Order: sequence, then structure tokens, then C-alpha cells
Amino acid sequence: SRLAVRPPSEKFPYGTHSTVSIGYLTSSLALLAMGLFLLTEASIKLYTAERTTIGGFTMSGVTIWAGWPMLAALTYTGIPSFFLGRMKSKLAPVFHDKILHADAEMNRADWMAELAAAIGVIGTGFGLWWMDAVAAGLVSLDIIRDGWRNLAAAATDLLDETPKKTVDRSKLEPLPGALARHLEQTLDWVEKAEVRMREEGHVFFGEVFIVPRSPVRLSGEELVKSIGEVRKSAKEFNWRIHDLTVMPVERDVLERPQER
Repeated sequence: SRLAVRPPSEKFPYGTHSTVSIGYLTSSLALLAMGLFLLTEASIKLYTAERTTIGGFTMSGVTIWAGWPMLAALTYTGIPSFFLGRMKSKLAPVFHDKILHADAEMNRADWMAELAAAIGVIGTGFGLWWMDAVAAGLVSLDIIRDGWRNLAAAATDLLDETPKKTVDRSKLEPLPGALARHLEQTLDWVEKAEVRMREEGHVFFGEVFIVPRSPVRLSGEELVKSIGEVRKSAKEFNWRIHDLTVMPVERDVLERPQER
């Protein structure tokens, strides 16, 4: 977060907003790796028929099954992960913070893995040696799904895919179309506008293609001033619009996007 808000420099003329995308990619890989690790461990236990046993210990002359303190420890560590993950998942869309979203998924993976371990402890207590591996295997499939989905989203971000509305990538971002309509309605010299955006961490970079209204003829200082109005109106429209290039074009250019 500290890197993302650094101002542009000679070395990084567009700023360092992409550090958020790098962090999202890294956290997604960590989530996927955790799921694959759990699945591998569970598969090895089932294949080798590893029979886990849980003994006991004596305290004040009373023999206590070691499973009880194990379950207490799993509960102690699992409950915070559950609530922290839910809190982060609610905040992530507000800040449009994908790293926070992936961290919430990791918290979810943590408490699910601890739940699987608790099921395994209980199963072992009843002599069901395979329950631990089966529970861990099922949980790992859900974690792998989340990790793969986030990894795919991080990769498409780096490929400048059309921005998505939510951090979970479920819907397209309506901002480009909404901005184009806003410019057409508020600036009388704009006949048609088309907006193309890419996501850089928390913010958007992009281009605005403007078809001037006929018979409006802009040149020199008027053209520069009018383009400045477009940039100002666009940046005031939404806080996530960080940097836009405004280009006046002929109508047929908008009809042939491959030429842009």
C-alpha cells in the first residue's frame, strides 16, 4: 500500500500502482500452494493408509485424552481466522483491494483447514483413521478452486483485461460506459465519446476518444482548453479514474476499434 501511493518519478513515470497487482498475484499463488499442499498430504495419508493415533497424558492422577487440548487449540486459532476473514471480505470491495480479498480467502482457508483437522481428531478418537485425510482433501479442493480463480484474475489483470466491477471478478466494471455517457451529456461540444480503461492496482488508467459535435471547430487554445475540461470532468466523476489521455477523433475511428 505504501508503494502504490508513491508519486510518479523519472524511473516510474506512471507511478507504482502495479505493485497491488504484483501483491495480488503473489497472494493468489500462496493460496493455491496451500490448497495443493493439503491435497498432497491427504492423498499420501490415504494411499499409505497412515493410521494416526492420539494418546493421553496424566494430570493430577487423571488420564486426559490428548485430543481435547488439540481441539481447544484448533478452536482458539480457528475462530479469529473466521471473523477476520469475514471482516476483510466486507472491506475489500469498499477499497477495491484485491490483496485484502485474497488475504480474506487465506483466512477462510485457515479456518477450514483447522476445521478439517478438528474433524480428523474426532474421527481418530472414534477409530476412523481415514476421516482426517478425507476432510483435509475435501477442504483442499475448495482452497484450490479459490486459489486458481484468484490466480487467473491476477494474470488477466496483467494482460490489461477489461476491468471487472468487483474484487471477485464476477461482473464487468460499468465505469467506462458510464463515463462516456457522462461526457456526452455534460459537455455540449462532445457528440460521441468512447472510453477504454485498464486497471492498475486500485485505480484506472485509460483513453477517451472524442468525436467533436458538428459543426463545432476547435483549434489552438480552444482545443487544449476543451481537452482539459474532459480530463477534469472525468477525474471528478469517480475517484478511481487516475490518469486519462484524451484524443479527438473522426467518427469512423470509433467504428473501427482495431485502428486505435
